[in-house]
Amino acid sequence: MKTLAVLVLCSLAVICLTSDASTGSQPADGPAQEGLFVEREQASTVVRQKRAAGELSLTQLESLKEVCEANLGCEDMMDTHGIIAAYAAYYGPIPY
Repeated sequence: MKTLAVLVLCSLAVICLTSDASTGSQPADGPAQEGLFVEREQASTVVRQKRAAGELSLTQLESLKEVCEANLGCEDMMDTHGIIAAYAAYYGPIPY
C-alpha cells in the first residue's frame, strides 16, 4: 500500500514538472518581462502617496499639539513656526 502511494506521488510530480517545462518555453507577456523599472505614472498608482500637511484632520492636529506641548522647545517653536514644522523638527515625520 505504501509503495502504491509513493508511486502515485512520484507520477504526479513527473506530470507537474513536465507540464511546467512545456509552458515555460513559451514567452510570457507580463510584468516579469518588463523588468524592474516602471514609469512614474504606473508607480504612483501602486505606491501610496504621502498626504500633504494641509490634509490633516483637526483631531490629528490636536494630537500632534498635545505631543509637542510636552516639550518646551517644541512648544515655543509651535508658537512661531506652526505645529507641523515644530513636530517634524523635534519628532521626525508626521505618523499619519
